[in-house]
Amino acid sequence: MSGIKSTASVQGDPGPLPRAGRAVWRETFAALKHRNFRLFFVGQLVSLTGTWVQITAQGWLVYQLTGSKILLGTVAAVGMLPLLLLSLWGGSVADRYPKRTVVVCTQVGMMLTAFVFAALVGSGHIQPWHILVLSALGGVAMAFDMPARQAFMVEMTSHEDLMNAVSLNSSLANGARVVGPAVAGVLMASVGMTWCFVLNGVSFIAVIAGLVMMRLPAFVPPAKPHSTGRHIWEGFRYVAGHRPLRMHLLLFAVVGVFGWSYSVLLPAYATDILHVGEGGYGVLLSANGLGALLGALTVAAYGNRMPARVLILGGLWLFSAMLVLLAVVRWYPLVLASLVVGGWGMLLYFSTTNTLIQGSVSHAMRGRVMGIWALIFGGMMPVGGLESGFLSHAVGVPWTISIGALLCAGAGLVTWWVVRRQPAAAGGLQS
Repeated sequence: MSGIKSTASVQGDPGPLPRAGRAVWRETFAALKHRNFRLFFVGQLVSLTGTWVQITAQGWLVYQLTGSKILLGTVAAVGMLPLLLLSLWGGSVADRYPKRTVVVCTQVGMMLTAFVFAALVGSGHIQPWHILVLSALGGVAMAFDMPARQAFMVEMTSHEDLMNAVSLNSSLANGARVVGPAVAGVLMASVGMTWCFVLNGVSFIAVIAGLVMMRLPAFVPPAKPHSTGRHIWEGFRYVAGHRPLRMHLLLFAVVGVFGWSYSVLLPAYATDILHVGEGGYGVLLSANGLGALLGALTVAAYGNRMPARVLILGGLWLFSAMLVLLAVVRWYPLVLASLVVGGWGMLLYFSTTNTLIQGSVSHAMRGRVMGIWALIFGGMMPVGGLESGFLSHAVGVPWTISIGALLCAGAGLVTWWVVRRQPAAAGGLQS
């Protein structure tokens, strides 16, 4: 089939996938006609910029404190580990309670951890174990935030505009990746690292205010489940009954372990290989974010005119090729170009896959399915963070990045082969 909206139906799904925006500029931002989504969009723009300021500063802080590539991977793993342990519970909570309330609580929790970070860095008492504990606490909040926020998307817009909203949300997150690291580089070089964490804490006020100002229908509580465990198990049974969902989530897991973990090594790559400072490191992250922003906007504008297999598999292979290039080149402009193109390919894959998953599940199950998605997306990243940290310690950063890229490309080839032999499992990837 020729487009995302024509993906195969699955048992129990609510109908065809939502239409993609027409390939004209005004339709690229169709979801913004919904007042609630506009409030969310503006608040997230501010908040996510602050988040990327802190992520950039935190990675630099860890490497400057310890010089350890293993600790870089460990901090990333500890920060994402709660997703592995708690995201299924978070998905169950999202299906049982008002999603806005859940998201407000998680945002407040992350705001508090940012201010504690700022106090410790500003006082000069920050230690590696502080970073590990605060990263873990932030991960706990994220385990409940991700399923609820993803499942909340359709309530802020409509089923018809879901794909556009998902793509715009991805573009928002990656637009922040462009601005945030650059701002962090400037702040670290001019006024000190403490202000990166202060800025992130203050930025949460915008998204919390936007959520509170939304006008939503009265929440109708679903029937109380017999137990939380059984409620979660129903989500697993739902996914187990849909081969396309299983295939997308399995590929997602491989990319989460071996693909996205390259970002954990960027502080070491910037310091030891490119020999650039804070500003250069921030520019690396911004280049990757710029490409991802362009990729998300590409899906928002042209997703319905391009075959899903091209967006997903082509995007994944492009991302993998650019990682290999990143591992072998040392010329800074070419490094930046590879990060831009790699980020573009990554978001073609990510945004399209996210849309296919969300658009093919029933409303009653969306929170739990997105909890499983968060488990795969975030839960595999601790494994990837540890893998990249220890492997880079043994064979070096370039080889670690190259091995991960080749494994992702290989997983894409296996997926393509399975789709050709078993069209029923295609999930939007058939020709």
